[in-house]
Amino acid sequence: MIADWWPALLIAWGIQAASLLSPGPAVTLLLGVSASRGRGAAVATACGIGSAAIVMSLGTVLGVAAIFVLYSDLMTVVRLAGAVFLLWLAFKSFRTAIVLPPLPDVQFRPRSGFRTALTGFVLQLSNPKAIFFWLAIASAANLAAAPWPVVVLFVLGAFLNSLLIHLGWALLLSAAPVRALYPRARRWIEGAIGVFFTVFAVRLAMERS
Repeated sequence: MIADWWPALLIAWGIQAASLLSPGPAVTLLLGVSASRGRGAAVATACGIGSAAIVMSLGTVLGVAAIFVLYSDLMTVVRLAGAVFLLWLAFKSFRTAIVLPPLPDVQFRPRSGFRTALTGFVLQLSNPKAIFFWLAIASAANLAAAPWPVVVLFVLGAFLNSLLIHLGWALLLSAAPVRALYPRARRWIEGAIGVFFTVFAVRLAMERS
């Protein structure tokens, strides 16, 4: 039974992987966390981002994404909420660039791993464009009629796909050369991250449902 669904599963996971490998808000967040707080915080953030794939893939199979498309007002609310969240992240980066508070000791992180992961989780769910991305997966793979073992496999694969790719980004961006550069170019890096988040927020707010 599962063997019959392998082509559809591979198509779905392939589309997802291609999207995740393209830098976006999640990678921008990982850059800031990796450079300023170290590898442990970056890994926690990546775990939060990866966990969001469980919710999004389940929503795709259950048809939740289609509901957002049918009800444009609901989509608008989610879209604007996502833009506000991105602007909040931009504000934090701009504030750091201006004030330049002391760097935290990465061996004694002041924030809990749960809060760090939660930021990544919320960020990944905050962009409604992801709804259309998962709709593309649903239409290409046609998993709505799949039996529950295939659905479980699909969700597990989507989670691992997102987790491993974002862990790869986290490990790359928290590498010693990147972290060595951060203290010297901290103001510019945080400012650039703020600009990126602002651009993402504006584009999201201007997007038509």
